[in-house]
Amino acid sequence: MTPGDELLFLALGGSGEIGMNVNLYGCRGKWVMVDCGMSFGEPQYPGVELVLPDLEFIEERREDLLGIVLTHGHEDHIGALPWLWEDLGVPLYATPFTAGLIRRKLEEVDLLDEVEIHVVEREHGRFALGPFTFEYFPLAHSIPEGNALLIETPHGKIFHTGDWKLDEEPQLGIPSTDEELRAIGDKGVLALVCDSTNVFNESASGSEGTVREGLDEVIGAAKGRVLVTTFASNAARLQTLGEVARDTGRTLCVAGRSLDRIIANCQANGYLKHFPPTVDFDRAMELPRGDVMIIATGGQGEPRAALSRVAEGGHPLKLDKGDLVVFSSKQIPGNETAIGRIQNLLAERGIEMITDRQAFVHVSGHPGRPELAEMYGWIRPEILVPVHGEIRHMAEHARFGLERGVPKAIVQQNGDVVRLAPDGPEIAGRERSGRLVVDGDMLVPADGITMVERRRIGFRGIIAVTVAFDETGALRGRPAISLAGVPVEEDREEFLDEAVEEAARAAGKKGAAGDPEKLREAVRLAVRRCATRWTGTKPVVNVSLMRV
Repeated sequence: MTPGDELLFLALGGSGEIGMNVNLYGCRGKWVMVDCGMSFGEPQYPGVELVLPDLEFIEERREDLLGIVLTHGHEDHIGALPWLWEDLGVPLYATPFTAGLIRRKLEEVDLLDEVEIHVVEREHGRFALGPFTFEYFPLAHSIPEGNALLIETPHGKIFHTGDWKLDEEPQLGIPSTDEELRAIGDKGVLALVCDSTNVFNESASGSEGTVREGLDEVIGAAKGRVLVTTFASNAARLQTLGEVARDTGRTLCVAGRSLDRIIANCQANGYLKHFPPTVDFDRAMELPRGDVMIIATGGQGEPRAALSRVAEGGHPLKLDKGDLVVFSSKQIPGNETAIGRIQNLLAERGIEMITDRQAFVHVSGHPGRPELAEMYGWIRPEILVPVHGEIRHMAEHARFGLERGVPKAIVQQNGDVVRLAPDGPEIAGRERSGRLVVDGDMLVPADGITMVERRRIGFRGIIAVTVAFDETGALRGRPAISLAGVPVEEDREEFLDEAVEEAARAAGKKGAAGDPEKLREAVRLAVRRCATRWTGTKPVVNVSLMRV
C-alpha cells in the first residue's frame, strides 16, 4: 500500500502487546517511522532472549521511508535498531540522551559510522521530513528525555505521546506544562496516539518524589546490607536512590553493566550530576553491613543479571541472613516465575524482601485513568488511537476516551492500516506484521520452522535413528538410536533394544534399493509407535540413512 493524498497510521509493533513499539505514518507517497523497539524472550520461544518486529512491509518500501524518529531511549522503543537498521538505511532523529544510548548500541555492532543520527534539541526541537513536520514536547517518564511528538501533516496534527505520566516532582528534566499542552489543543489536533499500559489503574501513577520518602523509611530502618533492584534505564529512580543513600548515610555500590552504561550516558548529557561516588565490590564487602547500599540489575528475574547471581551465591557481592533486598520496580506480566525463583533463593537464606506491594518503593512511568483524562482535556483530539498495550488495554482505552468526551476512537492492532484522514478513522486495509527472534547471531521468523521444531522437541523429546546399508541395499548391522527428553529412565536400555528392533524390521522390509524417503518415513513411524507404546508420548523422530 502506498499512501495517496491521505493520512495513514500503521503499527508494526506495540499494538496488541506491551513492548516492541513500531509506528508508521504515511502521507502523499511517503512514510515516517516512530520508534523501533524490541521485546524479550517468552516461553513460546525456547532459547530466545530477544524478540523483534518483522518490518517486511516497510523494508519493501524503504525508498519511500524518510526517517526514524525516536521518542525516548527505552529498549522497547530503540532496541531493534542494531538488528534492523541495515534493512532500512534511513536517518535517525533523537534528543541527546537517546542519541547517546543509540550510539553505544550501534558501536557494539560496528554500525556507528554508517548511521546518520540527527540530534534534536531537548526541548521543542523541530524538523521537517517530506510532508511531515515534527516537534518534540518533553513529558515525564522513567528515563531522561521522554518525549511526545507533535506531527503536523497536510491533513491535520497528530499528538503521539510516546510513554508518559504526570509528575509534580520529576527528578530529571522539566516536562511540558499543562498550559503548553492546552495550547496545542487550542490549535486543533486531529488524532491523539496514546499510551494504554495503565488504563485499568483507577489512580494516577504517582510522583517519583514520593518514592524517595518510601525508600528512606524502608532503608533507614534496615540494619544489614541493602540491595535495591530497579530497571537500569530508570534514571529518575537512580537519582532518587542516590538521594536515599545520602539520607540514610550509606555508601553506594553499583552492580550491572547496563547500570554502568546508563549512569555514564546520563552524566555525559548533564544528568545525575550529583550522584554520589560509588565503591567497587571489594570495598563494599569491607564496609560495615549497615553502611552499604547496592543498586543492582535483575529485578525481573533475568538469569544472568547481578541479582540472580547474588541470590545464587555466585557474585562477589554477598548477602546473608538479615540483609534486605528492595524490589523498586513493577513485576512485568510473564516474569512471575523468574522473579519467584530469585525470591525463593533469597528467602531460603533468610534474606528479607520488600516489594511495591508492601511499601511505597515504586511508581509507574505510565498514565493511569486520571492522567489520561487530563490529557484528553488538554489536547482535545477528534480521534483517539490507543497504542502500547494488549488488545484488552486498547479496547478499554478507546471506551474510556469516548466516555470522557473524545468524539471518535478506533481499536487497531499490528498490521491494521488506519486511515485517519480524510473521513477517518477507518481500517482501510491489512498488511503483514509479525515477529522475528534473535537466536544466537541469526534472525528467524517467530512462527517459522526453527521455533516450531524447538517447541516440539522441548515438549516431546527427540529420538535420532541412523540406518546403514551396503552397496547392494542390504542392511548393515543394527540401527543406532539415541534420544533426549523422552521419558524413559529405569528401562532405558530395554526401550532402546525394542526401538532398534522395530527400526531394523521396518528398514529390512523396505530395503535401500527403493524410495529413500519412503524408507525413512517407515523407520520414523515404527520408532515413534514404539515410543508411544512405552511412554504415551509422540517424540520427534529424525532418521538418517548411510551407505557404507
